[in-house]
Amino acid sequence: MRKLLVEEMNRLSVDEFKQSDKFPYIIVLDNIRSLNNIGSFFRTADALRAEKIILGGYTQQPPHREITRSALGAELSVAWEKAPVAAEAVLDLQSKGYKVLAVEQVEGSTLLQEFNFEPGAPYAFVFGNEVEGVSDEVMAVVDGCVEIPQFGTKHSFNVSVSAGIVLWEFVRKNLTEK
Repeated sequence: MRKLLVEEMNRLSVDEFKQSDKFPYIIVLDNIRSLNNIGSFFRTADALRAEKIILGGYTQQPPHREITRSALGAELSVAWEKAPVAAEAVLDLQSKGYKVLAVEQVEGSTLLQEFNFEPGAPYAFVFGNEVEGVSDEVMAVVDGCVEIPQFGTKHSFNVSVSAGIVLWEFVRKNLTEK
């Protein structure tokens, strides 16, 4: 078995990525403090062709050396916008027809593998602060919550790892419905 060379991977250029069809979802970051996590969100959004990232609350925005270090240039390909108040961004998305789901451990959450995404429907996924989770203000306005099952002694994944799991599941289900 041989590793593929970068030239063999048929990667899109930044311009081609910007023009490409995206999967119908937006990522909302609610007060993410780690610049490395923010960069990781950009890489995941690029790999899984998100429409855009909304940087809510005190989540920092590019350009920033620490974001770029983990984003590896994905901050240049993925559309993003700054939203000073994440809850207002959620309400705006809902007014545009997005179903907004927090990724959080709460009463009444739906386990990720049991959630039935409506194929082709637009979704937004809210990921919260590394310590506090999704803010109470945002939780008061989301349409629901999905939770990733866990089986160890810890009670959470790193927030950017959670994004990879949830967003891949969403994209996977959209791919199988086509």
